[in-house]
Amino acid sequence: MARVSPFMIAPPVIFACLAGLFYVGMQRGDPGALPSVFIGQPAPAVPDKPLEGRTLLTDADLRSGDITIVNFWASWCPPCRAEHPQLEALSAEGLRVAGVNFKDDAGQANSYLQDEGDPFFALGFDPKGSSAIDWGVTAPPETFIVDGDGTVLFRFAGPLVGSDYEQRFRPALDKALSR
Repeated sequence: MARVSPFMIAPPVIFACLAGLFYVGMQRGDPGALPSVFIGQPAPAVPDKPLEGRTLLTDADLRSGDITIVNFWASWCPPCRAEHPQLEALSAEGLRVAGVNFKDDAGQANSYLQDEGDPFFALGFDPKGSSAIDWGVTAPPETFIVDGDGTVLFRFAGPLVGSDYEQRFRPALDKALSR
């Protein structure tokens, strides 16, 4: 009887285990969906500092009776720049798009909005990122849909572009608007 070395059995066993783990991982829910503890909860406070020359976003703006889109962005962020035309399109539709500029230089943020257009009806300035932390923002851009009473309805991590926008964000926005 030939003796089988454990070194000959180990690679196929390791491969089978890894394949099993990968398969189980792929059967989970949407891996791109990041849950937010704020869904169904009152929106956290917005920064009380204005971006010079811009209308200050206030907590009352989030409780005005209308759906508000709150976008956390920075001028140095390439994905934020990629989604900017979509924010302008949402604003052109007559939707309330608010911005929170964070971890940015005020002069660079203002220059960016002057050069590329300002889709925001109001802005908060969060240079240290403390409001972003309160909202649970992990990295820019992140966008929230807030009901007219200030309740967070939806969180979207990443840029509002492409099929992810069309298949995840827009249906959530349309649902909120039809309430």
